[in-house]
Amino acid sequence: MNRIRAAPPETGAALSAPPSICYKFRKQSEAEPSMAARFMSGRRQAGHQEQTMSKKNESTEKQQLREAARAWIAKNKPADPGFKLPQTFLEVESEQQFVYLRDWQRKVYEGGYLGVEWPEAYGGRGLPTGSQRVVEQEMARAGTPFMVNYIGLAWVGPTIMMTGSDVQKERYLKKILSGEDIWCQGFSEPGSGSDLASLSTSAVRKGDTYVVNGHKVWTTTAQWSDWMILLARTDPKARKYDGISYFLFPMKSKGVEIRPLIKMTGEGGFNQVLFDNVEIPASCLLGVEGQGWQLAIQTLLFERGAQEGSAGGSTAMGEPVKKLVDLARASRRGGAPAIDDPWVRDRIAQFAIEEAALTACGRRYKIAGLVEDRPTAIPFMGKLVGSEFLQRLTAFANEIQGPAAQYWYGSDRAIENGFWQRAYMNTFGFTIGGGTSEIQRNIIGERILGLAKSK
Repeated sequence: MNRIRAAPPETGAALSAPPSICYKFRKQSEAEPSMAARFMSGRRQAGHQEQTMSKKNESTEKQQLREAARAWIAKNKPADPGFKLPQTFLEVESEQQFVYLRDWQRKVYEGGYLGVEWPEAYGGRGLPTGSQRVVEQEMARAGTPFMVNYIGLAWVGPTIMMTGSDVQKERYLKKILSGEDIWCQGFSEPGSGSDLASLSTSAVRKGDTYVVNGHKVWTTTAQWSDWMILLARTDPKARKYDGISYFLFPMKSKGVEIRPLIKMTGEGGFNQVLFDNVEIPASCLLGVEGQGWQLAIQTLLFERGAQEGSAGGSTAMGEPVKKLVDLARASRRGGAPAIDDPWVRDRIAQFAIEEAALTACGRRYKIAGLVEDRPTAIPFMGKLVGSEFLQRLTAFANEIQGPAAQYWYGSDRAIENGFWQRAYMNTFGFTIGGGTSEIQRNIIGERILGLAKSK
């Protein structure tokens, strides 16, 4: 099992320091408010200015798309269903949750706000690059539910769009958008996680079919899926990277067994999938035999946010610092609102600076002149930095709550019904899944910075 990197000592010290100690280091003149105080009092105005600047930098077409999306969301955003909803696509465990989220995805698709950059022939609108991001921003701002077919929308669809045949594109893409076909990912195995290329699931050619045997694990939404992107070994004698092929695997096939896994939150969503002499048509192969590793790398680029092409359905927590401010206003610390504590305000200001930096980096990497030295550095950093940022932010959200952080979903004493407790635990799915933070650092060091390969 991959170990999770511990927080740096200085971070742990800051989190555990008593307020009285923090005050000694941060006390200022009453006449001179701190940077954190200025930030807190001016955040609403700054947010308005940011939106105004964003509009100024957008084309007329994107401004019109933003206004239309905002109006559509305001009219169609679903009401609270009255039952527990998962925070991300990693925790969809009940049929009630699944049906609710699938219906919402269908509604968004029919409204014209999924796959807006994909060609019209495959269910999209053919809009310019960056248009889907505009819709995602409005969805995040409004706090709408995520798309249950996120794997299909963000990882599978773009891979098929780039590599699939015309027949495969026609067969799969539109149903990915509508939610008619739900997808999962069959990459990791019990003995092949970080060293994915050592996988042992096999696919043996037999006439017009392949016979699949093996075992996949951590398979999100497998219990709801119609299809899986499957990596299997087709040539056991070849070099490990060359003997792998990539399949669009039908999950309803005879011989497929799905076993649920329970996370530390008590929620489901993860699964094991076992294949026992499963026969699938040879037409399920994507690309050619032996090309699986290259296609898997392409899919992982989409998964890690290092390449554009997603049809939408983002699982990111919309405006996390704004939510943190709201929590600090509602929580008590030392008999007063937590937002009045200088230590809390200072930490929130630091998170706001990081959030602004991440946003700026997202804009910077699209300007060639600003990333000439290492054009792929920022895209490759996105998953690592973003997931660890959310993990630290949600940990601090629990710190703000003090003793109330021990209460879980469903407790009358839980602040925001335990939202931040669940959010913190769920962040580990993102610092581990798609390549652990340790693996991401190795990739950046070796492939981007040119450092010596680790042994």
